Amino acid sequence: MQRACRHVRQADVQDIAPIRLLSPGEATAGHRRIGHGPYNPGSFPDMSHAVPSASQTPTPMAPLAIRAYTSTTALGHGLTAQAEALRIRRSGLRRNDFGEGATAEARLDTWIGRVEGVEDVVLPSDLLPWDCRNNRLAWLALQQDDFVAKVGDLVARHGAERVAAIIGTSTSSIGASEEAYTRLDAGAFPADLRTPLLHTPHSIGDFVRRMTGIRGPCVTVATACSSSAKVFAQAARLIHAGVVDAALVGGIDTLCGSVLFGFNSLGLVSTQRCLPFDARRDGLSLGEAGGYAILERVADGEPGLRLCGYGESSDAHHMSTPHPEGLGARLAMQDAIARAGITPADVGYLNLHGTATPANDTVEALAVAGLFDASLHASSTKGWTGHTLGAAGIVESVFALIALEHGLLPGILGDGEPQPDPACGPQIQFANADRSIRYAMNNSFGFGGNNASLVFGKA
Repeated sequence: MQRACRHVRQADVQDIAPIRLLSPGEATAGHRRIGHGPYNPGSFPDMSHAVPSASQTPTPMAPLAIRAYTSTTALGHGLTAQAEALRIRRSGLRRNDFGEGATAEARLDTWIGRVEGVEDVVLPSDLLPWDCRNNRLAWLALQQDDFVAKVGDLVARHGAERVAAIIGTSTSSIGASEEAYTRLDAGAFPADLRTPLLHTPHSIGDFVRRMTGIRGPCVTVATACSSSAKVFAQAARLIHAGVVDAALVGGIDTLCGSVLFGFNSLGLVSTQRCLPFDARRDGLSLGEAGGYAILERVADGEPGLRLCGYGESSDAHHMSTPHPEGLGARLAMQDAIARAGITPADVGYLNLHGTATPANDTVEALAVAGLFDASLHASSTKGWTGHTLGAAGIVESVFALIALEHGLLPGILGDGEPQPDPACGPQIQFANADRSIRYAMNNSFGFGGNNASLVFGKA
């Protein structure tokens, strides 16, 4: 935390008013210390003021260059594996074969997007105290597409303290904590799992910092399934504010018992392959993945890929269900488009969050239909990878960047002949398309109505 916060001025800290918690007596007396007037528990406040007016619309931002990107998913390791699987419509989903011990004994009847080779990774000796499945995948993903060298060049170009590491995750290394509790040694964690930070959400951000040598701000973003989309927004703010000159952003999440059984307890896991935006859909297929991107300022006249805009919203409608009218999703998309300085008609491809749960897809389709015209090609790619949770933002941003760079616009991959939900507008496309586009978007929505949308471009 000291490393991440060292650029905050003392005056900034002094300007923050202290927060006083209400005593039980004050709370039950019905007084509200923040806001105006007494709290009426039988009514909700008027939130109409929370809808942005024209004066609150974000102004266009200076685009950032995306120097490099990579991802490793159930489709394979690196960009070539991702693009090839998208093109030939080969899914990475398989029957659930994950887990040992109790996880294996109670194995769920479902499909998963499991990354091959994670168990075979041997970390360098100086990183062994942080060994776990999540960090192994982080290491494996960094070895692809010459990314170790590219990060090394980035650090050499700017200096280690002028580069940020911003990594998204949902469950981080909680799988290591599960294992530690099943292997208690006289009431204590086993010797190989006693590194304290390994059992915190910041485990993955700290591990990426250690393995790359980056010494600038190090942040782990854990906002459920929007995590590794929000890393782009945070990187943009740090670079535009002059705190850093560049950022390594990414996301890593791995399968574990808490993920599989936790989502199943919510009634969200399907026993079949997930069917995004299909009338037969009944739940998601869980997956795991890791990926990264490098962001820097754009040089004058420089061609290439860009982060053009971002939008973030929190509709806070329900802990696990999106707002029924998609208000938060639409606000995030509108803000991303506004920051990019474009119109909805300029977007050629939109990678949807599209988890294949009945509520999510209906709401997202409604929000998309209310903002875009029929010419948009929009799709969910979770039929290829499964829902990779905190890594979904980076994985699906990579798919949007592939669409920009190669003109490969994925459709929706299900099981057999698709049966599109009648609620879907003409924007939702099941077949792949090949055409050149200038702008692509990615939606990532998390529990609690935590929404993020990104606009990428090509110059």
